[in-house]
Amino acid sequence: MGPAVISQLATGLGLLAGALMARSMMEKPMTGGWPRCPRCNGTGRVGCMCLRWSDNDVGCRTCGGSGKMLCSACGGSGTGRPLPVSAIQPRKPSGSS
Repeated sequence: MGPAVISQLATGLGLLAGALMARSMMEKPMTGGWPRCPRCNGTGRVGCMCLRWSDNDVGCRTCGGSGKMLCSACGGSGTGRPLPVSAIQPRKPSGSS
């Protein structure tokens, strides 16, 4: 076998390995293992409330005229992961015991 044959064989194997890796990545969920949000189906956006107005006008400050707003269930991430919540505990008055 000459160097040209070995080079072509290596190129073919590299191409095959890349195709298999791309296929495995396409089959995995792109959201890092979290399930898709059931409300927006993983897009992170849902129909805006302005679409429900009776005058059929599309566009408001929330959607910026696109007719789509961030999903309230996933916060626009598209995953079924719950939104992080920060809770602030009120301080006790300094004079009480």
